[in-house]
Amino acid sequence: MSAKKAKPASAPDPKQYLIKDEPYYLPVSDELALYEAAYDTRIPVMLKGPTGCGKSRFVEHMAWKLKKPLITVACNEDMTASDLVGRFLLDIDGTRWQDGPLTVAARIGAICYLDEVVEARQDTTVVIHPLTDHRRVLPLEKKGELVHAHEDFQIVISYNPGYQSLMKDLKQSTKQRFAALDFDYPEEATETEIVAHEAGVNAELAGKLVQVAQRSRNLKGHGLDEGMSTRLLIYAGQLIQKGIEPEAACRMALVRPLTDDPDIRDALDAAVGTFF
Repeated sequence: MSAKKAKPASAPDPKQYLIKDEPYYLPVSDELALYEAAYDTRIPVMLKGPTGCGKSRFVEHMAWKLKKPLITVACNEDMTASDLVGRFLLDIDGTRWQDGPLTVAARIGAICYLDEVVEARQDTTVVIHPLTDHRRVLPLEKKGELVHAHEDFQIVISYNPGYQSLMKDLKQSTKQRFAALDFDYPEEATETEIVAHEAGVNAELAGKLVQVAQRSRNLKGHGLDEGMSTRLLIYAGQLIQKGIEPEAACRMALVRPLTDDPDIRDALDAAVGTFF
């Protein structure tokens, strides 16, 4: 009895990966123009910055602005190369090939965003190398196919340099395939505008939240690995907008997620009390 042939995978509709509504993003420098220039020449881009500072929102905004499909992969330490490129699956009709998100992006001309790429194993991330130089190809060794990337395809990766270690860092052979943009928390006035818009609160309240965050960021390296992110400030504002008392909202959204150290918690609670 002969084995059934593997069925070819049907190409997905690129339209399903388009972002229909404009994601709110407030530029802090010339990052929009720099990214557009990189996309025009299909240079792979690396976004570096602390957690919750707007890296993912920036990619979503640029994909919307350029009207290109966006496929996002949240990297983790258990992710294998097959999770990115694809694998054979067995179903009732026989064996079929299932493209992974990286392969789908290469075929349809999407922007493939690998979020927190250092969380993936180094033997997994090397599969992107042939796509990030002049070759722009993706070998599917298990399938015996060489995928030539669509002309619109681009890779974007992000990571937090604050968590770099010998075990979790990108190889130089990977880093030097990318142009890089540095991200950080915005200046006070800009961050206040972002928090007010995203949380639906007034500028005065948003400004107080930002000042609390700045106090926490001054403790980075002195008991805290990271200060309060812009994302957490938006969470706090949303809770307040729902009628939660400001100090309680700040404890829940800003202080408790950040640390379990009782002394640091007391210091942050005191900072909250100063402004609320």
